[in-house]
Formats: sequence, structure tokens, C-alpha cells
Amino acid sequence: MDIPNRDIPIPTIKRLPSYLRLLKQYQEEGQKMVSATTLAEELGLKPIQVRKDISCTGIEGRPKVGFTISRLIDAIVHTLGWDNSTDAILVGAGHLGSALARYEGFDTYGLKIVAAFDIDEVKWGAKLGEVPVYSISDISDYLKAHHVNIGVLAVPAMHAQEVAELLVSCGIMAIWNFAPKDLKLPERVVVQRTDLATSFAVLSAKVKRKISDEDLVSEVDEW
Repeated sequence: MDIPNRDIPIPTIKRLPSYLRLLKQYQEEGQKMVSATTLAEELGLKPIQVRKDISCTGIEGRPKVGFTISRLIDAIVHTLGWDNSTDAILVGAGHLGSALARYEGFDTYGLKIVAAFDIDEVKWGAKLGEVPVYSISDISDYLKAHHVNIGVLAVPAMHAQEVAELLVSCGIMAIWNFAPKDLKLPERVVVQRTDLATSFAVLSAKVKRKISDEDLVSEVDEW
């Protein structure tokens, strides 16, 4: 299915995987149709927002019936580009890098890590699951031979900028940055940072708020 080439808002892109997760759950339960209202209630959104997001996939629902789940799943996967496998290289074969290389869930998203690189010669020639590990000095030759455009960065913060610049000089167009470091790169390079510390800070704050609210309710009940 082809949909018009359009600029989809980033907030919508971020919500589409949540819709996809729910839709697959409904499909496994044997459901055929789903309404925007149902999706909205599950995700804490407004139905009008859900309909607006889904419209970006080119799928239209039926009044009082909703959306065909199988068609909507296919449309979201296509819109996200997850129906075409995209190769990526990984730099950093430590604990985090090893976990990323072995994570089978990336296949669901159309991402395939095809090679890993590290400065530690002890790791050269080994494999992280099915992903071979090479010397970081081999990156340029590998990229010239395989034409990979995406680099996954899982190196210590002190080396992140240097390694990112190396990747860009070798032709990498996009970097998924797991290093706790903000990168300064040319605007033509797409950078997405996954900040584990920030995610944990938000989680911690929410937990404290939840505990505080429960303590307050307990005090009111006792009073």
C-alpha cells in the first residue's frame, strides 16, 4: 500500500508504535475491528487525536464501526518504514552494545545490526549473537563495501564525539546515540539520542509523586 509522501509530525510518529502494540494485542485476541475511542481510552488520549494520527497512515475508518485492525497494522508498519529492513552498524561492544546487538526485537522495527566495532582487540573476531565484531579501524572499509547509512553509538561519553565524527566522515547519515553525551554534528546528519539517565529521572520522579499521593490519601483516611 502506498501513501502520499508527507511530513508526519514527530509527536504522531512517537505515538504510532503505541497504537501498533495495542492493535497487535487486539489481533491476537481475535478482534477484527477497533474504534478510535477504544485506542484513545487505552492510551489516555482524545479520540480526535487518535483519528488525526491514523489519518497520516492513509487509512480511513468506518462511522460507528471503526478501523479494520489488520489493515491498520499494515498501514502503521508501512508508515514507520518497518516493512523494509534497514541495516545499521554498532560501535561499542561492551555490555550495552552487546545487549543491543542481541536484541531480537529490532527485527520487528525493520532494523538489523549487521556489524559491531570496538577498540578492544580481545573482542575482534568474536560475535555478539549473530553480529560479528571488528576493529574500529575497519569502519571506513566496511562502510564503503556495504553502504550502511545508520550507526548505533554505545561508547563511553568521553569517546562519543570523536567516534560520531569518524562515522560521519565515513558516510554515516544517521546516528542513534546511546552514549550520555550531546553530539555536535553537521545539520545534514540525523541524530536521535536515547538518554537512559533522563528516562530513569522521569521514572523516579513519577514514583516519588505516586508515593506522596498515596501517603496523602492515607493521612486523610486516618484523619
